[in-house]
Amino acid sequence: MRIVSWNINSLRLRLPLVKKLTEEAKPDLLCLQETKVPDEAFPMDGVLALGYRHILFRGMKGYNGVAILSRLPIEDAGSRDWCGKQDCRHVAARLPSGLEVHNFYVPSGGDEPDPDSNEKFAHKLDFMREMARWWKKRSGNGAPAVMLGDLNVAPLETDVWSHKQLLKIVSHTPVEVELLGKVMAAHGWVDVVRHFIPPEEKLYSWWSYRSPNWRKGDRGRRLDHVWVTPALTAALRSATILKDARDWERPSDHVPVIVDIDM
Repeated sequence: MRIVSWNINSLRLRLPLVKKLTEEAKPDLLCLQETKVPDEAFPMDGVLALGYRHILFRGMKGYNGVAILSRLPIEDAGSRDWCGKQDCRHVAARLPSGLEVHNFYVPSGGDEPDPDSNEKFAHKLDFMREMARWWKKRSGNGAPAVMLGDLNVAPLETDVWSHKQLLKIVSHTPVEVELLGKVMAAHGWVDVVRHFIPPEEKLYSWWSYRSPNWRKGDRGRRLDHVWVTPALTAALRSATILKDARDWERPSDHVPVIVDIDM
């Protein structure tokens, strides 16, 4: 089974890129973040034309939004609102095998890494604290699960182009890295990409639009993640970050993360 996570940065604008990805990578499940489309305007016909007959989505006008497109039957696994906000940052699906797939779009946190002066950063920290508590409560159920999405944190020194220069930049600050670690520990998650690609190797999934030549500068961050519960580790077959997608026409600033699991 192939699962892909991708912050698409507007589904309607980049539906042609979704088509390109599905033709080339052929994912069984495609999990999108930042769809930026209210539910009533979701491009259902376009998605169905790609061969995805089973679809879950939560969206709002202009911001956020998540979706799971599946070739396999899925049912709603109990998507949640976080921090008391109905801002469409989580959607969850359950497959006939019992596998749950949780698709997250964690708040970016704004520009200033100070929760006292920046409400967006405070929201991001509270969001991750709530995630850790929630996963901790579920840690004893033993159900196989995948958690993925744009988690908006680059945890390792090699997940950013310059660890020293980004220590005070939102997405790589020590408090964010610590909280993401608590989310991971709360459910015993395994980082699928780093399961295959050594943590010593530089690796990114996002490059800013502000860079005129993103590939030459290569000032990226690994903000997009796929995690699995420990019992699925033996079933993992491969993980790839599709860097070339950043060169596609009118690209997202994120690229797809592709994971193969032998189910």
